[in-house]
Amino acid sequence: MKSTSMRTPVLCLSLLALAACSSKEQGPPKMPPPTVGVVEAQPQNVPLHKDLVGRLSAYRSGDVRARVSGLLLKRVYTEGTDVKQGQLMFQIDPAPYKATLTAAQAALASAQATYTNAHVIANRDRQLVPKGYISQAQLDTDEATERSSLATMKQAEANVQMAQVNLSYTHVTAPIAGRAGEQQVTEGAIVGASTTDTGSSSTLLTTVDQIDQLYVNFTLSTADLDTLQRAQHAGNVSLSNPGNTTVQITLPSGSKYDQLGKLDYSSVIVNPTTGAINMRALIPNPQQRLLPGMYVTLTANMGELNKVFLIPQAAIQRDPAGPYALVVGKDGNVAQKRVVADSMRDNDWVVTSGLDAGDQVIVSGIQVVKPGTPAKATPWAPGQAPADQGPAAGHP
Repeated sequence: MKSTSMRTPVLCLSLLALAACSSKEQGPPKMPPPTVGVVEAQPQNVPLHKDLVGRLSAYRSGDVRARVSGLLLKRVYTEGTDVKQGQLMFQIDPAPYKATLTAAQAALASAQATYTNAHVIANRDRQLVPKGYISQAQLDTDEATERSSLATMKQAEANVQMAQVNLSYTHVTAPIAGRAGEQQVTEGAIVGASTTDTGSSSTLLTTVDQIDQLYVNFTLSTADLDTLQRAQHAGNVSLSNPGNTTVQITLPSGSKYDQLGKLDYSSVIVNPTTGAINMRALIPNPQQRLLPGMYVTLTANMGELNKVFLIPQAAIQRDPAGPYALVVGKDGNVAQKRVVADSMRDNDWVVTSGLDAGDQVIVSGIQVVKPGTPAKATPWAPGQAPADQGPAAGHP
């Protein structure tokens, strides 16, 4: 009995020692790899957008100038309102032009009477010469007088027409339909400065701008154009035809304008001052929300980017060497890939190189992994909260 009672404690001590040795051989339990949210990189074609700055200008702009000189009697239109083509806008004193017209009409009447008398005499002479009643010399003289009086009558008719035109110019009308501007000269001023109709110093009274559609003028640098053309030759970009290039305007408030414009002009000459190419798009403006002179941001849709990747913004990291992405490889380990991501589309980076189709790009959980460590990949969705990611790899 005594021998049996002694063996029992010894056996327990042996079992405890064996358990302790086994525990030391196994070590502490391993932590599971952190869980990360990933998206699968899939190549696709996306619109090629270029953000630029432009300035709006009127579709048509007409100067309202005094085409004859005289005293400005009154302004007929209301500043800042829409006017129709041919609508009366200003009235210049017509009195001297009415007098000039009356004098021209009197001179025409005199010239017509002189020509009628000369014509009668010449006709009579043409009948008398064959009969020998007057000499051929007399007929020649009378026919010359007839032709001279006819020319004088034609000149008098032209003078009447010119006087009528000048009188009509005392009614200053809108050259085009559009929005009338501010009056530049007040009533009582002498306008015209005795210039001709086409004189550059003729008095500017106001302007009329057609703004139911507008031009947006912008430039594209030669460096950007060269990059696009080289990418097109390489097959990475498909540039659209100029007539199919659309522009989207962003207003100064930050909101998008609800009408798309179309490129309607692209210069073939580089501006030596700016080193860029002048371009212009036509923008509908039916509600006249846009005004000439405004600076706007515009996004030009210039074609398509071929076989690129749209990667969520949070997935692209940057360091002094440039942008990169972390991916979960087929072996379950994290790897770093250098990428080219120069532009964004909505909330995604447009990655043009550096990724392969099918790459599992880490979007959430980037802070708890590093290249060469294992990670558990789960699908990521926009707005998804990060999963329970466990301790950072490489940390106790």
